Amino acid sequence: MKLRRLPEDFQVEELTAVEPNGGPFALYRLTKTSIGTPEAISAIGAKWNVHRKRISYGGLKDRHAVTVQYLTIHNGPRRSLNQKSLSLEYLGQVRAPFTSAEMHGNRFRLVLRDMSAGEIQHAAATVESVRRTGLPNYFDDQRFGSLGLSGEWIAREWCLGNWERALWLALADPHEHDPAADKQQKQLLRDMWGRWPECQQALDRSSRRSIVTYMSDKVKSGRDPDYRGALARISVDLRGLYLSAWQSALWNRLLTRFLQVSCESAVLDPFVLLSGPGVFPRQLPDAVREALRHTELPLPCARIDRPEGLIGDLLDAVLADEKIELRQIRVKYPRDSFFSKGLRKAVISPEELQCEVAEDELSPGRQKLTLSFSLPRGSYATILVKRITGSADLQSEDSTN
Repeated sequence: MKLRRLPEDFQVEELTAVEPNGGPFALYRLTKTSIGTPEAISAIGAKWNVHRKRISYGGLKDRHAVTVQYLTIHNGPRRSLNQKSLSLEYLGQVRAPFTSAEMHGNRFRLVLRDMSAGEIQHAAATVESVRRTGLPNYFDDQRFGSLGLSGEWIAREWCLGNWERALWLALADPHEHDPAADKQQKQLLRDMWGRWPECQQALDRSSRRSIVTYMSDKVKSGRDPDYRGALARISVDLRGLYLSAWQSALWNRLLTRFLQVSCESAVLDPFVLLSGPGVFPRQLPDAVREALRHTELPLPCARIDRPEGLIGDLLDAVLADEKIELRQIRVKYPRDSFFSKGLRKAVISPEELQCEVAEDELSPGRQKLTLSFSLPRGSYATILVKRITGSADLQSEDSTN
């Protein structure tokens, strides 16, 4: 089974009720192909010479896909923009910046290719199971792109004040899908870590080198390296991803424990995420199914009170495994970064879930399955694919990272 063999095999569109009604913020519809949201935002800012702080959007959309989302620019140009891999359609003016609060979900259309008759039969049966039982609302592996081969979370070291380790993880920790140039630059960093003037000379020009230059200047002036200050020089968007990755991993582990105590083990199918083990319920008694649909679990951080009862006990166990306390999950510096606070549904029900089977024109003798459905904001279509196919390894022919 293959997903994303073509960019148009993975399509997603934000659902929002926002309409132009006048105001200082220009509203745009962004359509992009095979490019991440941060890269698209950077390209727009560079083209129009707009500071990043003036641009606001609701969420990150998949890189290896055709996606539609909305954004605003404070006092932005009242015109459209077309560039390679993206188009920006000016829609009018609104009174407030576009954020995730203006999204109520996403509509998806996915094509799974190169499937056997047996795989198609299994997937169709599982679609019916998902309609009845729902889908655990896990954060998927796209959320954990900042996790390197060390298996250590940047945000954990950041919260504990281990500034040097956090910086090393952010700059030098290798990733499985690093491009060749990044592999070489990270190896130089690991080999020369602490020898900052020498490291500065060896690295190519990049944001990574500018941070090393900051460290080198400290050393050259006779001062100690400022790891805390260097970490703050990583872009605020990237630092936000570090925080959300670790917080999401903790939430996933909480959800797994909750499902394990709420359901009979015989009806739970195990699978593995970068955040740790997960489980999919196959069939549930009506009372259990309804209870799960109405359960919300907190995003762990110091901004919340410890939950009472079972959920609090399960959260304590998750944090004990991580060797950290709830009060420590906070950012002391810099002040422009913070953990999200809120509740997330434990189980969701994909709306208008439909599947269609046809011959795969790209793989003679094989079949393709087209799925269409809507999910609440922040939920992952690839979790549904993993549930339906029984595979945590979603093969893609797009090798870029």
